[in-house]
Amino acid sequence: MNITVLISGSGSNLQALLDAQKLGNLQGTITQVVSSSETAFGLERAAKASVPTKTHVLKTYYKGTTKDEKEARAQRREKFNGDLANLLIYGNVEGTADNSYTKPDLVVCAGWMLILSPTVLVPLEKSGVSIINLHPALPGAFDGTHAIDRAWQAGQDGTISKGGVMIHRVIAEVDRGEPVLVKELDLKKEETLEEYEERVHSVEHKAIVEGTNIVLKELIEEKEKSEKKEKEEKEVKEDSTAREGALEKTLEKLHLRE
Repeated sequence: MNITVLISGSGSNLQALLDAQKLGNLQGTITQVVSSSETAFGLERAAKASVPTKTHVLKTYYKGTTKDEKEARAQRREKFNGDLANLLIYGNVEGTADNSYTKPDLVVCAGWMLILSPTVLVPLEKSGVSIINLHPALPGAFDGTHAIDRAWQAGQDGTISKGGVMIHRVIAEVDRGEPVLVKELDLKKEETLEEYEERVHSVEHKAIVEGTNIVLKELIEEKEKSEKKEKEEKEVKEDSTAREGALEKTLEKLHLRE
């Protein structure tokens, strides 16, 4: 199974995946890393592990526009999304076939800070590419940005007693896809935000590997079932062709005797 990892920042979760791969604990191979930032430290992590990298930067699409030009920016954002889909599926934004490019079986969002719209998700699904995301909160809680801070504050306010981390399938609704893996964390009143954040990141580094392996295992099983079915259908077809050939020969012999 081939894996593409999407990042935007330091890439500590990417590092967890790279380390797992190096130790033989990842059921796939990271074939590329795509970053939404040209200065993301995760790019250096990938380079050190000899993993090819690409950048796909939103601000370059917004160049020449102001924040007030909302319609123009919305169009450029959709162009960015469409190009990202092509980049993942074909290896280039033009969407042209490239025999040297390996399409991923799985895309892992490991600190990717941009929303993925249907313009990205629909082509990926049609191409048979699965996509999952790491989110530092429990299902249905604290969707979107600053989830760690919001969960910690809710814990301090006494409105919740559990925070956590999840790996989920990516859908158009932000952080609302089906959970693949959920890990709970107790919220402690005496704990600082920095201390809670450190605990969350520690859990994330384990969850990203476990969740990725869960989905890879599913994909491997699906692929094996599909190959088995194709093999059986081929054998049935070959057997049917052989039977037809034998019948034709028998009929020919009978005809000659007559």
